[in-house]
Amino acid sequence: MRRQGRIGLSLLLVKDAVIFSSLLMMLSAGLTLTYMTTRVPNFAHGDFATLNVYASLALVRLFNISPYLGTIPAFMLGGVVALVLYLAVLKPLMDRGANYVTLMIATIAYDMILISLINISADYLNRVHKLITRLFQLRGFDVEVFGQPGLFVIAPILAFAMITSLYFFLNKTKFGVAMRAAIENPSLAEVVGININLTYAISWFISGGLAGVVGVLMPLYMTCNPDIGIRLLISIFAASILGGLSNIYGAFLGGAVIGLAEVLGTGYLSMSLGPWIVPYRPVIPLIIMMLTLLFAPRGLAGINWKRLMGKVG
Repeated sequence: MRRQGRIGLSLLLVKDAVIFSSLLMMLSAGLTLTYMTTRVPNFAHGDFATLNVYASLALVRLFNISPYLGTIPAFMLGGVVALVLYLAVLKPLMDRGANYVTLMIATIAYDMILISLINISADYLNRVHKLITRLFQLRGFDVEVFGQPGLFVIAPILAFAMITSLYFFLNKTKFGVAMRAAIENPSLAEVVGININLTYAISWFISGGLAGVVGVLMPLYMTCNPDIGIRLLISIFAASILGGLSNIYGAFLGGAVIGLAEVLGTGYLSMSLGPWIVPYRPVIPLIIMMLTLLFAPRGLAGINWKRLMGKVG
């Protein structure tokens, strides 16, 4: 019986790991995309998702609408919030020659504004509509797909659809190729007539949209609070750094690795050492991020795998 219980718990951990990895893949891809444009880490990225956590709560509790139906509006809301950060805050600073530190602080300031708006929204939903807006979940509103929680099936499909769509957009469309050129060599791209500001704005919109889609689905998986975006930042940054901050596809791989390591690592350690280990879960992405910066600062995408395999062989 004890062995069967451990097997059941292991299967549950694997399901949770797949879901978290899929969500983290989309979040880290968005962060990487914004870093590729402005070369500054966006500390507001987590709260692009948190805004849509409360949009999801309102959809489910007030309008009885499934969060899955809210993914497109969530993409738009997240995209608009990210676009405002770029157009109203970062671009004016960049035009004035602001340095890396100034731009980074600007994203932190914008994040503080978002946190205030999120808490105001949470208080409004609680006081006016009597909803539980702190430490809440919406797992009971998930659907079943082939006898499994819907998010276990839909989240990986969404992540795969996102990376496939980004690949075709960046490599098979004229605007996508222009965006890549603007990111890789802005000066040369501007000389050949590419609208740098437009391509950067679109990339920020896509980044915020990815976070928005994740945010509307998060309550189906985890306990949510107004600070959930801040707490996820460690995992998001670790995934982006592991994948390589200048490689959008590496971000998906980094998200998968960090997500699996966090959930499975914490789960199996807690089974072996006791539940006291669970609060130390953020240590896992921190350690991976530290090791990546020490031994592979360009991330997994920057490693010469052919040469490495040749040495191993």
